[in-house]
Amino acid sequence: MLKAVILIGGPQKGTRFRPLSFEVPKPLFPVAGVPMLQHHIEACSKLPNMKEILLIGFYQPNEEINRFLSCAQQDFKISIRYLQEYAALGTGGGIYHFRDQILSGSPEAFFVMNADVCSEFPLPEMLDFQKEHGDAYSFVILGTTANRKQSLNYGCIVENEQTDEVLHYVEKPSTFVSDIINCGIYLFTPEIFQHIGTVFQKNQQDMLFCSEEEQSNGWHRAEVIRLEQDIFTALAGQGKLYVYKTDRFWSQIKSAGSAIYASRLYLNQYHTTHPERLATNREGGPKTRGNVYIHPTANIDPTAVLGPNVSIGTGVTIGAGVRVRESIILHGATLQDHSCVLNSIVGWGSTIGKWARVEGTPSDPNPNDPYAKIDSETLFRDGKLTPSITILGCNVNIPSEVIILNSIVLPHKDLNRSFKNQIIL
Repeated sequence: MLKAVILIGGPQKGTRFRPLSFEVPKPLFPVAGVPMLQHHIEACSKLPNMKEILLIGFYQPNEEINRFLSCAQQDFKISIRYLQEYAALGTGGGIYHFRDQILSGSPEAFFVMNADVCSEFPLPEMLDFQKEHGDAYSFVILGTTANRKQSLNYGCIVENEQTDEVLHYVEKPSTFVSDIINCGIYLFTPEIFQHIGTVFQKNQQDMLFCSEEEQSNGWHRAEVIRLEQDIFTALAGQGKLYVYKTDRFWSQIKSAGSAIYASRLYLNQYHTTHPERLATNREGGPKTRGNVYIHPTANIDPTAVLGPNVSIGTGVTIGAGVRVRESIILHGATLQDHSCVLNSIVGWGSTIGKWARVEGTPSDPNPNDPYAKIDSETLFRDGKLTPSITILGCNVNIPSEVIILNSIVLPHKDLNRSFKNQIIL
């Protein structure tokens, strides 16, 4: 029997995803037409003896999370539960805190994955790899190859090329260590909790030597455990940790710009996994180019041209002659006649006036480098706003015949002129 744990973080995390994370928890943001988490759940539910999926995070259980869970349980016919941490406990602290829930029913192994990755999720291959490598007590990290410069932004893995054993692990090194990076998807056996328990006890010992004030919140401090820095670094080189390298697609979803890139990767995958989700050119319908997802409730004029890499949410209205490319249009938005939307995310219930142009700068990886990953750009560089995709928060009104370029517009704004390279508060 298998289980899966998805680490979904909490409201203080995902700040680079604002203003979109104001309206919906980041893990439920739609990527390629379905909530980000659904891609993970779908991959887990395909495994034959997967019994339960646990979401661990510190979001307050709210209506959106509950609705998502009940729909997903019905769709995938599998038990899915949300376990709420009392505070942010780190990637290892969360699973250690809920170890009894994870181990109930005695699973032989369980997957742990971060919610903010987009991947083809080669889970069956990781299971086969674990059987072939090492003993039943070994742990597997999914790894992929990055270029030398970008590898510094990730956990880096030095491996034994013959056995795939992890010899050395460094989280975000300051100089080059290895071009194999950690993908945030792991396969563990219950023995991992002994190793996390050792770190927990050590943290508790350390707390004994702290001042009283520090000890008062010490219980929480002892429970904050990071899988990457505290566990993998110690396990490397002991014959217990292995890396399974994938050459299939993988990307992080840290910023809103990376959501458009992730959407492209998933839409491309739909050709093999969900061809029914891709729109086709048919009479009386809009013209599509490349991969486009259109929700059945959207109302789109047949003269509109959409694609490539466009996803249209529920109840969206798109007028005559509209052009949309490389963008995500969220539910209830209206694009009036002859407007143009490129490299942008249009928020829930927003309106773009006639002949208006909303455009951003794509933050894609270098197409000439097969190992390039998306850069998680800082918002500002040299005192200027870094050109990136344009984001309209929810209920933003863009008047007719204006241009909004490389800008971030916070929710509930009525604009009255053109803007470029600005954050509109």
